[in-house]
Amino acid sequence: MLLAAPMALLLFAAACGSDDDSGSPTVDPSAAANALGPVDRAAGAPVKIGIISDGRGAAVDNSVQFDIAAATAKWLNEHHGGIGGRPIELVTCETQGDPGKGTDCGNEMVEQDVVAVAVGESGVGDAVAQPLADADVPVMFYGLTTPALLNDPTTFTVSDPNFAIQQLPIAIARQENLKKVTSVVIDVPALLYNVEELAPRLMREAGLEYQLIRVPPGTADMTAQLQGAAGGDAGIVFVVGNDSFCISAFNGLRAVGYTGKISAISQCITDATRKAVSGDVLKGMSVAASMPLGGDDPSTILYNAVLETYGQGIDATSSAARGMFVTFAGLATALEGITGDITPATVTAAIKAMPEKELPGAGGLKFRCNGKASPDSSAVCVRGGLTTTLDGAGQSTAFEVLGSSPIPD
Repeated sequence: MLLAAPMALLLFAAACGSDDDSGSPTVDPSAAANALGPVDRAAGAPVKIGIISDGRGAAVDNSVQFDIAAATAKWLNEHHGGIGGRPIELVTCETQGDPGKGTDCGNEMVEQDVVAVAVGESGVGDAVAQPLADADVPVMFYGLTTPALLNDPTTFTVSDPNFAIQQLPIAIARQENLKKVTSVVIDVPALLYNVEELAPRLMREAGLEYQLIRVPPGTADMTAQLQGAAGGDAGIVFVVGNDSFCISAFNGLRAVGYTGKISAISQCITDATRKAVSGDVLKGMSVAASMPLGGDDPSTILYNAVLETYGQGIDATSSAARGMFVTFAGLATALEGITGDITPATVTAAIKAMPEKELPGAGGLKFRCNGKASPDSSAVCVRGGLTTTLDGAGQSTAFEVLGSSPIPD
């Protein structure tokens, strides 16, 4: 599924360590009450907010996103005055991972007169976004990568599309005083723009040498491709692929004698990886994390409190659920203080006018949607992302915000 997925789904489908745990958390009642905030119940005519998810399809089951959206709406209506003091009414649509149905969902939101839409990770985000952009209906995505949509005036995204593949290795290279980034990348079309066009420019601007090693999917023995890393001039080696690809890459690096810094995207680290790769290779590896699953930071305490209070049977370790919470709660946070008529136009204006705030459920990341978070993409609201360092068992340790800086006025 990952090989066929577009870039947004590839980057945001899973978080490091999310395959190990299951079940909902047990939250101390007093801690939950503090995290949820004081009671501030919404009243009056409802405000329609669209929720679009791939739901249950042939390749992936993200139907939990509808459950977490319902729980989040209850929390917002009871503790945050809904939207502009009025209760949130959800309008939902399921794409099943089908681009045609994605377009249908976008059109349905327009027909239903929603004032805004929230979309978690989705494999058909482009199809969803286009009819909403054409109708000037604001939409908040967890992740989106299409250049045209990333510059649409009513489209917003609460993750940095450049972080996992470009900004993370740049930040680590600077921390380690390294002069070069060597990217070992699975050779699929969805990645070509990022690794062949965008990455070289960003590396050059950061003063780093850049080497790209593209390896076909299914390559079990990568020693031939990785021989160049054995001489010690590879800098940091950054691996991008699914777990089977990354297993071959990690073991290939060890086979050629590479002992330097290794980093990877979160999809590299699964139980299969932990079983197939030596702990001394995994220990100290820096991994991009889409969200702090398993953490105990304030954003996770809030998320767990919402699940415990308003959700039923929602897996607390599901990255799909957490992504929807971050996106939907982020949309609501951007609209705090909105007054007067609540329409797509006033919602768009309020989102663009918001000051920098902490993004709910995102491990300390901040966001601001004034079009200045990314020089190339006005829709991006976040700079940087989360990273974690693996221990000898291949498990994540603490989560750290990396590559972030204040977004200017």
